[in-house]
Amino acid sequence: MTETRDFGLLEEEVRRFRDDRDWRKFHTPKDLAASIAIEAAELLEHFQWRTDEETRADLADPAKRDAVAREMADVLILLVSAADVVGVDLHAATLAKIAENARKYP
Repeated sequence: MTETRDFGLLEEEVRRFRDDRDWRKFHTPKDLAASIAIEAAELLEHFQWRTDEETRADLADPAKRDAVAREMADVLILLVSAADVVGVDLHAATLAKIAENARKYP
């Protein structure tokens, strides 16, 4: 994948990775939602029982920050996969939600 911040290209890369492995048949909305929750819990484990000071120190360590980044990436990959399966334009839905939140919390 080229180094870019284009969300559409990210979506394509996630789809290509999945399809190259013939995993689409396993990607049901329920299973993807469960996987998102599981990966989010794995992300949370990095912060559980840690004070803010301990968390800042942890994230200053490149290896620990990289472990957190990998968990975040797992969540995003699964979320992009779920949006693809459900037929949600995640980019548009996110922008709409930001606008909704701006109205709700001016």
